[in-house]
Amino acid sequence: MADYKQQPKDNLEEKVIQVSRVSKKTKGGNSFGFSVVMVVGDKKGKIGVGKGKASDVVSAIRKGVKKAKKKMIQIPIDGTTVPFRVSVKKGAAQLILKPAPKGTGVIAGGPVRAVVEAAGIRDISSKILGTGNKASNAYATFEALKQIADLVKIKGIKLRSLAEVQAEEKKKEAELQEKAKKKPVVKKSDKKVVASKAPKAKAKTVKSKKPVVKKAAVKKETVAKKTVKVKKK
Repeated sequence: MADYKQQPKDNLEEKVIQVSRVSKKTKGGNSFGFSVVMVVGDKKGKIGVGKGKASDVVSAIRKGVKKAKKKMIQIPIDGTTVPFRVSVKKGAAQLILKPAPKGTGVIAGGPVRAVVEAAGIRDISSKILGTGNKASNAYATFEALKQIADLVKIKGIKLRSLAEVQAEEKKKEAELQEKAKKKPVVKKSDKKVVASKAPKAKAKTVKSKKPVVKKAAVKKETVAKKTVKVKKK
């Protein structure tokens, strides 16, 4: 097997997503190793994700990069973002990728951000709904981009290149500048000063106080209690 360092450089960006230490019980005792999830991309639509296992981290990274290069795919990019919204569930991982206007940036978590940036997507919005495992989310993101590539190919969706998007923006800027020039300049002397009519204060209606009529004192009638004497026989 050729050494990784001796391979020619192909301008691919390599990122380590997750490094985990693995132990295995054997007859002679416990054997320890490392598992590394790698993402490889050229920032022009090519992306690959792979996992490497070895007794040391450097060898695991080398194996992960090699596997990622074998699984590389070409994904469609609409200007600086993805062409449409996609939702993916792979194992315990579940996430959503949504297109975003230019200038939004990458709104994504760690593993999703690593995969998307390596692919060359500059503006995107995402949400992780399932597990927080980095490796699972990286594979789910790769699967989502793969589904987008398949749908674009099947339906024949036309995509804009980055140069076309920049040309459209320049055209819009030029149109706005022309509109600004065509607007007539109004001098201060030509402006008519209109006195603001203050609303008339409503006259307060003072209610006439009614004379306080004292209620006539109610005469209490004293009822004389009649005592009836009972004669004893």
